[in-house]
Amino acid sequence: MIVLGIETATLIEGVAVVDGDRVVAEHRSHVGSTHAEHLVPTILQTLGAAGFGMKEVDGIAISIGPGSFTGLRIGLSAVKGLSLARGIPVVAVPTLDGLAYHVPFCRYSVCPILDAKRHEVYTALYRTSEGVPERLTEPRAINPEDLVTEISEPTIFLGDGVPVYARLIREHLGSKAHFAPNHVGLPSGSAIALLGHTLLIEGKTVDIQSVQPFYIRKSDAELKAIRGA
Repeated sequence: MIVLGIETATLIEGVAVVDGDRVVAEHRSHVGSTHAEHLVPTILQTLGAAGFGMKEVDGIAISIGPGSFTGLRIGLSAVKGLSLARGIPVVAVPTLDGLAYHVPFCRYSVCPILDAKRHEVYTALYRTSEGVPERLTEPRAINPEDLVTEISEPTIFLGDGVPVYARLIREHLGSKAHFAPNHVGLPSGSAIALLGHTLLIEGKTVDIQSVQPFYIRKSDAELKAIRGA
């Protein structure tokens, strides 16, 4: 099964093509403030590098959030267009699951953290000792000071929240805090594609007409509208 994986939840743009459990081609880059100009050309280039066109794609896996409101919208919009044009099934992969997938067979808990701004992080806690991420807590937005008070066991942290809050985490957790190497901590299209492959086999597709990004919290624009109402 040929699966196209797309990751746009952060400033890292990830696109990958997998054939079963084998990564055939992958692109990952820091795109700055927007994915809009780069995403579709990157998808086509990555497919071409893999030796495929859209007609060979059996399914698309999209990182559904939490993460950047703009990035998630751009990614999902591109996927909707590709899916509707060719009738390709789509699965939605939680962004934090994709990050936790980078640290398999780990004896410690795994805690991906994404910088959610407003002095919060998007996070969840995982067990990966069996090779795949098993979520122990639901994704949420939380103040990092509150997060570290809840953690009492050795834990591996990764994600773009690490450079922002590593000092705080070390001060509170000491030797219990471990940090994944930077290349492991970055989101990737391959993790989304590989997790998506399993979801496609299980038939856990989404209705592409109605699926929405998983934001967790309201955007600044929505909060301003509520305050002004």
